[in-house]
Amino acid sequence: MEKRAFERIPANINARFFYGNIFYTGNILNLSEKGMFISTRRCLPSDSMFVVIVRLEDKLLKVVAKVKRLTKGSGYHNGMGVELVYTSVGYLEFVSSLKITV
Repeated sequence: MEKRAFERIPANINARFFYGNIFYTGNILNLSEKGMFISTRRCLPSDSMFVVIVRLEDKLLKVVAKVKRLTKGSGYHNGMGVELVYTSVGYLEFVSSLKITV
């Protein structure tokens, strides 16, 4: 049975995330109003909270996320599923616009 309350939308969006005074990079492979999966070589510890930044043409979208699960590939972590703790109106509008195009 599916646990998600919101449908995940497939994506391939470059993102940066900020944790421990350092910026890291990754790709958002899917997202929803309340979560996303970030493919990255630098996974954060479970339950870590951090800021995700997405650049869209002329604006930056920022959301606060919390690590809920890590995925492994070939013996190392290669991505993390995150719950969005705080989202902006701009982020929610962005997700809505992606739903229309899918």
